[in-house]
Amino acid sequence: MIDINQKLNFMKIYKENITREGSTELLNWLENTDFFRAPASTRYHGACEGGLVTHSISVYNVLINRFFEKNIDEKETFAICGLLHDVCKINFYKLSMRNVKNEITGSWEKQSYYSVDDTFPYGHGEKSVFLIERFMKLKSVEAISIRWHMGGFDDSVRTGGFSISQSYYKYPLAVKLHSADLESSYLHEKNTSDMMRR
Repeated sequence: MIDINQKLNFMKIYKENITREGSTELLNWLENTDFFRAPASTRYHGACEGGLVTHSISVYNVLINRFFEKNIDEKETFAICGLLHDVCKINFYKLSMRNVKNEITGSWEKQSYYSVDDTFPYGHGEKSVFLIERFMKLKSVEAISIRWHMGGFDDSVRTGGFSISQSYYKYPLAVKLHSADLESSYLHEKNTSDMMRR
């Protein structure tokens, strides 16, 4: 079930701040996907129905409240990066079932959990950039910030890529988005996972 308040909050922030060509079509597409129902992860922050939209709003709020500099930064750019950095998680998770032993009764019980079922295996940040640009052109700073928002957790960094350090050096917003994502995930969204409580 969609948390209507979170959806309305997302829509309000989006419509007030993102007005570039293609933004309406992108929002319409989001409404026709599982974006407003999907979890943000399989187990940790936001591993619950609606976790993705909640996480997206949270990252936007941290980004705008901690890092936005009036007369330097653009609200539209911050809204795009905060709200849309994880659209790669659309149609990415599925609800599955497994048998778990009840510690009290000793009997086996069926329990739901989220698993990955990547219908479009294109990466993470680069997938978000690709999906957004199907509808709306991104500025270089937006594309690079979204591409590298995972920081050192990105698979290409673990295999020895050097692009991230150049990106962070040239585009401070990339560092800000990564920091906002970390702060949101580990500080503001603690205990938001249905799966961790099981």
